[in-house]
Amino acid sequence: MTYVIGHACVDLKDRSCIEECPVDCIYEGERMLYIHPDQCVDCGACEPVCPVEAIAYSDDLAVEDAPFAGVARHAFSELGSPDGAERAGVVPDPPFVAALPVTVRGDS
Repeated sequence: MTYVIGHACVDLKDRSCIEECPVDCIYEGERMLYIHPDQCVDCGACEPVCPVEAIAYSDDLAVEDAPFAGVARHAFSELGSPDGAERAGVVPDPPFVAALPVTVRGDS
């Protein structure tokens, strides 16, 4: 499998992981970021830079983040495999993410 971005990224989109990704496989959605499962090379560079620990290897996902592996696959089912995230712009969020309650984060 691959690395997956989970619930902690919803409505945060820190983007530190994008800067670390050597293969440009982390795409920006409307409410969160997504790792393209077919483009990720499993290097793990993104995981330690995430300030909210939203990124995990698919086999190591917490129970509450397990659905996000399917969410990432769904995000790219229609989009396919573009030539990298930088060129793609913002991708539409899958229905699962769009339906999540808005997360309000404080400045603390």
